[in-house]
Amino acid sequence: MSVSRPLVESLEDRSLMSKGLLHIAAVHGHSAHGRSAHGHPPIALIYRQTNLVSDIQGMAPITDPNLKNPWGIASGSTTPFWVSDNQTGVSTLYNASGTPQPLVVTIPPPMTGTAPSAPTGIVFNDNTQATAFLVNGPGTRALFIFATEDGTIAAWNAGTSAVVKVDNSGSGAVYKGLALANTAVGTAVASRLYATNFSKGTVDVFDQNFSPVSLSPGAFTDSRIPAGYAPFGIANIGGNLVVTYALQDDEKVDDAPGRGHGFVDVYDPNGALLRRVATRGALNSPWGVALAPAGFGRFSNDLLIGDFGDGRINAYRPVPGGYHFDGQLLASSRKPITIDGLWGLKFGTNVGNPNTLYFTAGINHEENGLFGTLTPASN
Repeated sequence: MSVSRPLVESLEDRSLMSKGLLHIAAVHGHSAHGRSAHGHPPIALIYRQTNLVSDIQGMAPITDPNLKNPWGIASGSTTPFWVSDNQTGVSTLYNASGTPQPLVVTIPPPMTGTAPSAPTGIVFNDNTQATAFLVNGPGTRALFIFATEDGTIAAWNAGTSAVVKVDNSGSGAVYKGLALANTAVGTAVASRLYATNFSKGTVDVFDQNFSPVSLSPGAFTDSRIPAGYAPFGIANIGGNLVVTYALQDDEKVDDAPGRGHGFVDVYDPNGALLRRVATRGALNSPWGVALAPAGFGRFSNDLLIGDFGDGRINAYRPVPGGYHFDGQLLASSRKPITIDGLWGLKFGTNVGNPNTLYFTAGINHEENGLFGTLTPASN
């Protein structure tokens, strides 16, 4: 089914094809030199990329051989960053400066699979109920939970290995993203896990016992998205779920990148479609999702969507009734920042500077890895 190009797409294309900074800055009354047209202090219009860790010697100040195709990134209120390393089947931990922590957690393969596994999305379990998401019985509440391309969901509480709690490898599930959100269940509030099953084109939902949840017909479905697109990334933003869609390849295992290959929707925790964020335009296999804080320069308070396909980060500003395309993060060259194999996006809240955006990337066709930061820079 063909999809008409709404106004938001026209704004996207116009912004990208305009003569750069002057047009983008004018959207919010900022001069091209970073000084507000209304006399406020200068606002950073460009961003600086700093590489922290890579598995390639010399790519970053710190070398970690485990960091191969790092994908999801998560942290708790008192934890370092946890990163899912898709090529090595482990999760590695880093502080705000990128220093590796001693703990390395293995994500096991399915019962019938072979190591290494292929972890993708990761979430920190902020549900403090003693009986929610138990790993091995009472007293073992999961702290971090992982999705894998093997079709499993694994949970970690302690030690050097996670435990597989969901195994849908036999049905051909390929989980690319993972989120956790709260929803009303009767008179109570319960947490649920949401995994993007790329091969099946669904969002699979699990309760606090890791049991599948059946939602109403049509949940997590957008009839305006053409056949061949499937849920790719997912993130809890303000209690709702932002779902990114990418075009499936012929095997329905990986994405088929290309300019305009993508959609972004917002659903409530029961799978009801709330609004469209973005339609095609600058999207190119979008996966990473983050909400910018008030101190993130030009794109403060915007919804950031990272493209795996071309490594660019698109910003969408909330407006009454939806979002409009606000531009792309620019380097000092005034050209879009491009990070090969871009995956996860997460701000440094609780770990480092809350205005610092951390990223993971599977560089060199996902064979290698990079963990770094993006910060507002002087113009």
